[in-house]
Amino acid sequence: MPALRRATLFVKRLVGIAARPMKRDNGHGGLTVTPYRGYGSPQEAFLTGRVFRQAPLSKRVPRQGFLRDLVDVVRRIARHGVADACVDIRLGDNHVCVATDRDGYFDAQLPLVSPLPGDSAWHRAELWVTAGEEGPMRASVEVFIASAETDLLVISDIDDTVMYTGVADKLRMLYRLFMERPDQRKAFPGVAALYQALHRGADDRGKRPILYVSRGPWAIYEMLETFFQLNRIPVGPILFLREWGISLRHPWPRRAEDHKQQLIDRMLAMFEGVPCILIGDSGQHDPEVYTRIVKAHPDRVEAIYIRRVDRRVDRQRAIQVLCDQIRHTRCDLVLAADSVLMAEHAHAQGYISRHGLDAVRRDAMAPHGESP
Repeated sequence: MPALRRATLFVKRLVGIAARPMKRDNGHGGLTVTPYRGYGSPQEAFLTGRVFRQAPLSKRVPRQGFLRDLVDVVRRIARHGVADACVDIRLGDNHVCVATDRDGYFDAQLPLVSPLPGDSAWHRAELWVTAGEEGPMRASVEVFIASAETDLLVISDIDDTVMYTGVADKLRMLYRLFMERPDQRKAFPGVAALYQALHRGADDRGKRPILYVSRGPWAIYEMLETFFQLNRIPVGPILFLREWGISLRHPWPRRAEDHKQQLIDRMLAMFEGVPCILIGDSGQHDPEVYTRIVKAHPDRVEAIYIRRVDRRVDRQRAIQVLCDQIRHTRCDLVLAADSVLMAEHAHAQGYISRHGLDAVRRDAMAPHGESP
């Protein structure tokens, strides 16, 4: 593909993804709510989202195509969060009403006084939003409630841990995020079987929660979910992404490592007493962030699995220093070149079954195409 055509295609796809969240209002504008997947324990559930007010789409703008996407990007930049909107949330017979902050975000903690049906981990919450004379605007969202018998929590990075993105190379990361279709993007060999084994546990019957964290923006939520399904990777209860700040007030995102550490601290607080495994890569800040978490919660982290995505000697030495810093704790920091090494350690520690280990070995040896 000629360079100019490839660059044009890149821009069009980038604009299309940035415009995607605006399609939900069908061009009508006004009050709109974007809830994200919820999560929780048998005692409480957490839901978050944002309420916006956005301009309507002019009738002179085509209903589809690049011009429509450009206009929607402008609408997205110009939209603003609605402060003090009332968000009424119902999950089963449980109810809470919260107000949005000055940027339109709501963050709800819902005590589960009335138990939810125990035959499924997934439940649907209903939301009604009102702001002044507007509304109510109705929406619904799925909520994952972990079992009371959960024995292990798995928290994983996505970029360069589950899938190739080239986080260390920003241009290559953007190309893979926005140019490649979900079926073209490559998972690391053995990842699907490893995460399935961790999800099922040592008895192959468990349903452990797997929580994923990404440096990417909410705009690629649907793309990531499709990628997980195509690659048979267990879809987590929520994909913790970031708002990249496509707004006039906040043009830049907050630091990724701060975002990740705050979320993991929150998960550990919610799943009180449940040990966890942290999975990341050596490309950026995962080893440092995870080591800080071990120091803050020395009795909660069973293992850290770091996928080696570069061969720089100085980086490997730095990770070894981190490993030495937590050697006195119960946590093992494993720097692994592939999924098999992670699975072998997990099996030796009793986190996954022998069947799960064998599946990872088979999956890692199966043809996966060329690595980028």
